[in-house]
Amino acid sequence: MDIKTFIAVGENIHCTRIFKTDGKFVVKHEGGHAIPYKNGGTTRYMPIPKVMTEGADWEAGKIKHCAAAIRQGVYGTGADRDAGMDYIKCLAKSQEDSGATYLDVNVDEFSTDVDERARLMTWTVKLAQEACSLPMSIDSSNVKILQAGLDACDRKRGAPMLNSVSLERMSAVDAAIKARAVVIASAAGEHDLPCTTEGRLDNLSKIISLLERNGVKRSAIHVDPLVFPISTDQNNGKLFLEAVSRIRNIYGPEIHIVAGLSNVSFGMPGRKLLNQVFTWLAVQAGADGGIVDPMQINKNILQKMDTNSEGFKLARALLTGEDEFGMNYITACREGTI
Repeated sequence: MDIKTFIAVGENIHCTRIFKTDGKFVVKHEGGHAIPYKNGGTTRYMPIPKVMTEGADWEAGKIKHCAAAIRQGVYGTGADRDAGMDYIKCLAKSQEDSGATYLDVNVDEFSTDVDERARLMTWTVKLAQEACSLPMSIDSSNVKILQAGLDACDRKRGAPMLNSVSLERMSAVDAAIKARAVVIASAAGEHDLPCTTEGRLDNLSKIISLLERNGVKRSAIHVDPLVFPISTDQNNGKLFLEAVSRIRNIYGPEIHIVAGLSNVSFGMPGRKLLNQVFTWLAVQAGADGGIVDPMQINKNILQKMDTNSEGFKLARALLTGEDEFGMNYITACREGTI
């Protein structure tokens, strides 16, 4: 498959992102705990704030590493503050180096304080822009936070992206239009998330029409048909791919099709392989991008995938509903054959 374009919305600067505390990404360091990371080939350490080693997430064996870095960068002092800022900058630069088109920034899970999160969104966007030349994608469930992020965007690098607008988030449409942003238009309905193809198409038709009536060009619309985990319904992958194909046929080449493609692998082993194969299938069906980790999914990686490998074939069978309950794929993962 010849992939000419893949719009990678880099998802790594999210306060939702988690490392396991007993894994390789968290180590004991200088009397506490830290997250090792690379900067120019050199290993550095971002200390985890003590307050974050005393909460429920830590007790459950998890640490929100972007939230930890932002906390150090904003509220830390000295070397701790510098490490937090450097960590965020490295996340931005590494995604740009891996082929990202936009950098998605989300601070929603930092705290419950909207004013604080709006300030942190501004701070994080400005910091990420110091490290890379990419336009930002501003992601939040709160319009005030979306606006703060959009206001912080450097327009010299291109129009920012707003993630996202939908029938359940009509107030975000005004923010997108005011900011002259490109938009991710979600298939979410006013009161639910459609899992059928027709439900997706109906909701997208309404939100796309609204955007176009308000002057948003079709080429500035990136539709998200919604990805649901294959672990909850073996038909979720097949239905998403069907929706992608229908959207491309209806709206033609101008509109963009992106989605949070890694959602498909929640609850499954071998998530990296599943995400890569699912993205390949989505592009084959008509998608031209995704909200992804660009270090694992980008145009070059997709172009070089071995579609004749056993792993690819088993993942594709699972994702298209041919492998009932995923038994063949799961067995292969357990046995270590893929």
